[in-house]
Amino acid sequence: MELFQVLGNFLRACLVRASTALHGILPYSVRERLLSALGIVTYVSLIPSAPPGFPSSGNGLWYTAPGTVWVQEFLPIGNGYLGAMLPGGTSQEVTQLNIESLWSGGPFQDPSYNGGNHLPSQQSKIASKMQNIREAIFASPTGTIDNIDEIMTPGDTYGSYSSAGHLVATLDSTGAVSKYARWLDLDEAVSRTTWSDGSTTFLRESFCSHPLQACVQYLNSTTSHVLPIVTYAYTVAGIDGLPAPNVTCLDDRTLSIRNYVSIPGMLYEILAQAQAPGGLVSCSAVSGASPPNATLTVLGASEVWISWVGGTNYDMAAGNAAAKYSFQGPDPHNNLVALLSSANRTSYAEILNGHIKDYTSLVTPFSLSLGQTPDLNAPTDQILAGYRTSVGDAYLEWVLFNYGRYLLASSARGTLPANLQGVWADGYSNPWGADYRKHLASIEEVILISKPDSNINIQMNYWAAELSNLDVTQSLFDYIENTWGPRGAYTAQVLYNISEGFVTHGEMNIFGHTGMKLGGNSAQWANYPESNAWMMIHAWDHFDHTNDVHWWKTQGWPLVKSVASFHLEKLIEDLHFNDSTLVTAPCNSPEQVPITLGCAHAQQLIWQLFNTIENGFEAAGDTDVAFLDAVISKRQQMDKGLRIGQWGQLQEWKVDMDMPDDTHRHLSHLIGLYPGYAIASYSPELQGGLIVNGTFTRYTKEQILDAAETSLFHRGIGRGPDADAGWEKVWRAAAWAQLANETEFYKELTHTIERNFAPNLFSMYTSDGIFQIDANLGYPAAVLNALLHAPDIANINVPLQVTLLPALPVAWSTGEIKGARIRGGITLDFAWNDGRPTTATFTVDQYIAGRERDVIVNYDGQVVAQFRSHGGYSQTVSSF
Repeated sequence: MELFQVLGNFLRACLVRASTALHGILPYSVRERLLSALGIVTYVSLIPSAPPGFPSSGNGLWYTAPGTVWVQEFLPIGNGYLGAMLPGGTSQEVTQLNIESLWSGGPFQDPSYNGGNHLPSQQSKIASKMQNIREAIFASPTGTIDNIDEIMTPGDTYGSYSSAGHLVATLDSTGAVSKYARWLDLDEAVSRTTWSDGSTTFLRESFCSHPLQACVQYLNSTTSHVLPIVTYAYTVAGIDGLPAPNVTCLDDRTLSIRNYVSIPGMLYEILAQAQAPGGLVSCSAVSGASPPNATLTVLGASEVWISWVGGTNYDMAAGNAAAKYSFQGPDPHNNLVALLSSANRTSYAEILNGHIKDYTSLVTPFSLSLGQTPDLNAPTDQILAGYRTSVGDAYLEWVLFNYGRYLLASSARGTLPANLQGVWADGYSNPWGADYRKHLASIEEVILISKPDSNINIQMNYWAAELSNLDVTQSLFDYIENTWGPRGAYTAQVLYNISEGFVTHGEMNIFGHTGMKLGGNSAQWANYPESNAWMMIHAWDHFDHTNDVHWWKTQGWPLVKSVASFHLEKLIEDLHFNDSTLVTAPCNSPEQVPITLGCAHAQQLIWQLFNTIENGFEAAGDTDVAFLDAVISKRQQMDKGLRIGQWGQLQEWKVDMDMPDDTHRHLSHLIGLYPGYAIASYSPELQGGLIVNGTFTRYTKEQILDAAETSLFHRGIGRGPDADAGWEKVWRAAAWAQLANETEFYKELTHTIERNFAPNLFSMYTSDGIFQIDANLGYPAAVLNALLHAPDIANINVPLQVTLLPALPVAWSTGEIKGARIRGGITLDFAWNDGRPTTATFTVDQYIAGRERDVIVNYDGQVVAQFRSHGGYSQTVSSF
């Protein structure tokens, strides 16, 4: 049997590498079915069911062989500050490390870095060019122009999120391995590996503790009193571009790793300390090594664990004019010493229990059941390999839901928000810089850099946070306040000649890159000054779900007001259609080529932003009535971004130029369908009056929704010539759910899983194995949108419409949600059976800051309950 296992490991590794090389030929589903077939032959007789210790509920991922490919098979752990990827090795575990703020580029690499902005002396010249661009758009017969390169700037030293190297743990054990299993426990946020070597069974546990800001790896033997010799080392081998580090002994138990991400560049340090009760830990320098190197050795221990902490000299609070936008803070060493000392003051059991207590307190206020039956007889990769579009598997779909929340909880609670890869990246320069993009990238761009986009990606990361009661958004708003706001105010002044508020564009790093980034005809992805508006919808959603007035007054409202102030000045009169409306110009619908006026995406977002000003004004305690009046006046005058075109579509641009065969990855003009509400909660009275071909028109809600459905249908299933990404399919699934089309919702959701998820359930941008986390994090939101609708409304005095089971697929005919949070500080618990609700309990928070509202509950087109959300009120509905 051991011979077959060794042979199986070898063949499997060869097949994985071959299938990765053939990514352009073999889609994931085909490749993984081949791997699964081999796995059945090699491992099923060895591990016939989930390993002991795997959650009996099935809430986790498990495998019968170590991982060999980072993006497809390694398992993630993290606490926001740090991340790690685990292959699940036996005698040697090579853990890939990440530190949330470790970036190349920016002012650390180039002191003259200015966020991709023009110089102050260029302001008047840029203002003249901007005016010429607008006049050219208005005068153009098509309402479009070719480029706006003259107002854009190169993105020199933009930088990228980087790997922080590898921690190598080696066990002096060379016997044949049997009874191998590894798994990620989603109940406890702990990764475990177990195997036998002869008569000895080993267990390795790994996790990242948020309270301790440290990651821990533990090893023991369940059948032997003394472990073989254990060593720990650090390496940057395989990370091209990362300089060689200085690895020294801080003391007898601690490695100190100090390095720069580049020369010149950001400083980082990792301290890794081993604990071995009853054993001997020593640290020794490697003779003749240059730069210096060292290793830890553990002898005679019955158990051992190593705790590591990491940090950089990045300081988000130094991203302002007073700090000269240096973003530079103190050397991280003293802080890391303090963290490590705190982490190792208690026993391993106390460290582990503290971690589990913290994690469960974060995630368990909410829970979901899809009526799933756990499959404990097949590892996760085999379950995925057998998965089929539209057929589905409620168990895997449930695991993916919990996995998405786990990944967000594990990457968003640091100083910085979750980036394009959460907090996990294995290279020196990662796809799109692993940045905070709003999403604006073509397949060609993927090869170049990695960064965070703000035209879908960073937003999708957080779609499920409020509704699923996951308190992880503070770092997001701190990041916006400290890296978008200060330099964004400068960009507003120099690029747009606007002295109020701040602006950002399509790509954002951690160094305040607020300029409009030039790179070829890059307006399609860089001309996106609405990124700030979209993120302010998240700020409003946070307040609207929590009623946290203190946060709203001190952080939320100042951000929202600043952004609204900018757009208040940026809207201009439409001199192309001459219909007396206010529009944005120049504008690009995100990642679409036409440079034009009145893009539906921009108009809908700004309209929603202005509603936020009116709805949040009183709670903010603001007395600037002139500002409120100006917002209300311009909201009335602005084009609302809702027009029905020549083939029945909802127009993406004010100029009717949509093509029926455009299967572009983005659904930008449908932002008001999901995640927004300009379409979903459309009001003919508030949005319906406009001039179409010289005739006054007022669309009905049915007409708008039908047009949105037409556009969505023609957009395809997310496999157009421009991309084959998981996130675009997840967005489509959520949009179909908003239209209450359970068939199309489930087809799109299951197609995403079959097409875009790797064996470790990471979401792939394309079948070539590029990891992009937004589909993982957006997936729970799409699932919830099929089970529960409670979209925002234009005016807080209008009743909130809650719809139960709007797009329930047959596969989920029985289920339950506990702890969902809806607008107004309301918690909802409800269950269903045979496809119909059985009970729904609404509980209003005791303190709602005077923000009472009327709530109407709907099911199957009928009103089943209504109430006023008084503080502490509770109502259970059981008749449907």
